Amino acid sequence: MRMTALLVAVVYSSAAFAQDRPAAPAAKPAAQAKPKSAPAKPRPQSLAARLQACLEIDDATKERLNCYDAVITPAPKPKPPAVKGVMDCRYVKEEDERLACFNGFVEKLPKLPAG
Repeated sequence: MRMTALLVAVVYSSAAFAQDRPAAPAAKPAAQAKPKSAPAKPRPQSLAARLQACLEIDDATKERLNCYDAVITPAPKPKPPAVKGVMDCRYVKEEDERLACFNGFVEKLPKLPAG
């Protein structure tokens, strides 16, 4: 019985001594360290969000068409295919028709949450 009590006292005391000393911090390689003042990269906006941002520009203007064209690069074709989606608007050659095509699709998109 005394041996058991002595053994328990030794085990618990050594565990208590091990908890008193903080562990030495592990050294990190310098290549993995990131500077704290580095700005966070902005998240890329979705295609829909970028197209909806064009709606803030006055309607039926060259600036709004330029905004749409910056998001979806135009690729006019002499005989454009039937327009089934917003990506097909880039094939429309006439600027007024292309603007109307983009407006028709983008105005129907549900409003995305800001941020």
